[in-house]
Amino acid sequence: MTEDHAPSEDSPHKTDPRLLELLICPVTRQPLTYDKDAQELISQKARLAYPIRDGLPIMLESEARSLDED
Repeated sequence: MTEDHAPSEDSPHKTDPRLLELLICPVTRQPLTYDKDAQELISQKARLAYPIRDGLPIMLESEARSLDED
């Protein structure tokens, strides 16, 4: 990897919280809550937590974690 392409501590997988505010739950079409520590988007109505992997929200119901299993 060249020095120009070396990942920085800030940029490689950081997600812009303003972008996350625009996303809605694909199941309920309701707003999501961003859990920064868990790197998840939470849909309280659907009781699902959508993961954020490598800075990208995974908005597939099949990839979501059920909040009822906690």
